[in-house]
Amino acid sequence: MTARKIVYMVLDGISDRPCPQFGGLTPLQAARTPVLDRFAAEGICGIMDTIAPGVRPGSDTAHLSLLGYPPERYYTGRGPLEAEGSGIHMAPGMIGFRCNFATIDRAGRIIDRRAGRIHHTELLSSAIREGVDLTAHDVAFRFESGAGHRAALAFAGEGLGDRVSSNDPKAEGREPPAIVPLTDDPADKRTADVCNDFIRQSRQILLDHPLNLERLEQGLPPANILLLRGAGKMGHFEPFSERYGLSGSVIAAATLISGIGMVVGLEHIPVPGTTGSVDTDLDAKVAAVVRELERKEFVLVNIKGADEAGHDGKAEEKRDFIEAIDAAIEPLGAIEGCLLAICSDHTTPCSIGDHSADPVPVVIRGEGVRADRVQAFDEIACAEGGLNRIRGGDLMPILLDLINKTHKYGA
Repeated sequence: MTARKIVYMVLDGISDRPCPQFGGLTPLQAARTPVLDRFAAEGICGIMDTIAPGVRPGSDTAHLSLLGYPPERYYTGRGPLEAEGSGIHMAPGMIGFRCNFATIDRAGRIIDRRAGRIHHTELLSSAIREGVDLTAHDVAFRFESGAGHRAALAFAGEGLGDRVSSNDPKAEGREPPAIVPLTDDPADKRTADVCNDFIRQSRQILLDHPLNLERLEQGLPPANILLLRGAGKMGHFEPFSERYGLSGSVIAAATLISGIGMVVGLEHIPVPGTTGSVDTDLDAKVAAVVRELERKEFVLVNIKGADEAGHDGKAEEKRDFIEAIDAAIEPLGAIEGCLLAICSDHTTPCSIGDHSADPVPVVIRGEGVRADRVQAFDEIACAEGGLNRIRGGDLMPILLDLINKTHKYGA
């Protein structure tokens, strides 16, 4: 029998390096994962460079590659993708940014780039939309909250460029620099000026906002400044349905991932209770996948909490969340006529708190798959599997062939 549908599950940042807390094991190796291990034993495994060996992937470029859209051709910056996923439709010529709500002290230094990983920032975003005025620049803007501390910003106006710097110092204890143009193009200078005015006005609004005053009383870091980065213009993406002949949906709390899915034509399925963090409702997300398979042929699902734990250097939290994932995904193994592909988009080692270029594990399980001898799903065991070492752009063609959706090359 040949499978007809695909669940493409990306366990964001689940891969890691050896951790001293676990005697040199990775959090994935240290976790109790009977379900993932069973899927590995029933499927074909390998390791994967989502971009290429030695290249540190961003979540944006990695997901484009995993979906078969080469980032060197399609990537125009993270901002437009984040904006699209936040509910901002990016028309041609609009400039998009990804943003963080962050905390700045009285001396003007960043003391928390994520404002204590604040959630529920909608009131702050509403105040910014109502209070910031860019009419002096003849520019309109859209600003929307994303998951957690994240947000997205878009500008619309004549003569705007996207080659500008960021005001994110990338570390605590530093003052946010002014945004500057990266070229001599007047369009980039115009965008930099608009950005700096937006940051100035929004900072004044955030400083005195009741939500931030309440956070100060509670001893929590206020979200009193915005960090802008990832500027870009929306590019053109061939629709997923035309590229692959499949109907599809995306299920992701992270606005970046839902945005990537949406720009290629996947239907975004919101799931109440999902947060993009370790407190997400995994059961609700898995149930949504099962429902979507009743009407779609392809479902991309992203689970992000392990990535956040890796960025924060919390190896035990990462291990524990991996175990929660393992328990939640068991129903996916009972779906008939479906390929289950599980991988990560990048490695996020707790030791460095950022993405690395280490390859990630991957398993494909379902009807027609030639199972190998791998018995565990982790970075080391999967390296001995039948897929060997592949690149992210290889995975969609492999999956399409397994559901008999590819065409013969040659006579």
